[in-house]
Amino acid sequence: MRSPWRDFDWNLRACGRHGHVTWAPDEQGLASRLRAETVEGEAWRCLRCGTYVPGEPRGSGPADTAPIVLRGRALRDAFILRLLALERAVRGVLLVALAYGVYRFEGAQDSLQRLFDDYLPRLTPVAAHAGIDLQSAGPVRLIQKALATDPHTLTLVSLGVLAYGALELLEAVGLWLMRRWGEYVAVVGTAVFVPLEVYEMLERLTWLRVAAFAVNIFAVVYLVWTKRLFGARGGHAAFVAQRHSESLLEVEQAAAAEVGSSR
Repeated sequence: MRSPWRDFDWNLRACGRHGHVTWAPDEQGLASRLRAETVEGEAWRCLRCGTYVPGEPRGSGPADTAPIVLRGRALRDAFILRLLALERAVRGVLLVALAYGVYRFEGAQDSLQRLFDDYLPRLTPVAAHAGIDLQSAGPVRLIQKALATDPHTLTLVSLGVLAYGALELLEAVGLWLMRRWGEYVAVVGTAVFVPLEVYEMLERLTWLRVAAFAVNIFAVVYLVWTKRLFGARGGHAAFVAQRHSESLLEVEQAAAAEVGSSR
């Protein structure tokens, strides 16, 4: 079957959502390659999708001051980064909420203990008539384990969960804004918890744990490979050079220089 993404044009998608990006360079030779005359007047070539757009350009100036516009693969990468950012944001909010819940539980631990001690003995005979061993039920054992936890330990747990949630939210902000520091934070923060996720899967294998582990491994490999982090594939310098080479204005400038040198 043919993939529906094969003919998907990320450039047109971005221009459809955010509008075309046209630029009139001060260099006459380069400007002539980006400008065309139409029945509706002059038109300037979009730096993103390459379409000639009638009307005045949205910007002008020397070619080296033109904006570096995300095109093609860079747009796809930005889309994936923001999906990862959303996943990190949801996880971060849930962790912060969990930390607050643990903190509130610590304050109400004594009250809950009294309530548990009063009502569990009363409910046990009723449950026994229904064939239910209430003392060994999973939720009851979980509550008993939580009630037996030292309050100081609960405080440390809540602080740890809160810090983890804050880290996830920081990753989400950095990835959404497509900042390089955010990519480094995401890789390091995710890789640190990979051994813990492996331990959890060895202890009990669930589809949710496997899915979370797969997403995290994908995020680490994808960011290191595509963003050339930690010196991979030439590092930051190679990443910047690639981004410039994918700019339509850079391509046109190189083409104009090649034509000029061949004459």
